[in-house]
Amino acid sequence: MIQRTAFRLTFATTQAPYLMARRGLHATPVRLGGYHYPEGPRSNIPFNPHTRFFYLRFIAFCTAGFGFPFGVTIWQSSKNKA
Repeated sequence: MIQRTAFRLTFATTQAPYLMARRGLHATPVRLGGYHYPEGPRSNIPFNPHTRFFYLRFIAFCTAGFGFPFGVTIWQSSKNKA
């Protein structure tokens, strides 16, 4: 059993790098096609943070999203228990 383990270690260090497939990252965009989404800061978000009243809409969105579960809980607990 020890000989087999030693053989595996020797084989892994000498032959495994040659057996592993190489990734051709330079060819990936060519295979996927010519179209690519724009890259850079703020290009991956579905809104524009540079508008004039962005902060008001952002605060309203976060308040509504965070407050909705609490509002539903209060409404459900205040209903008549009939």
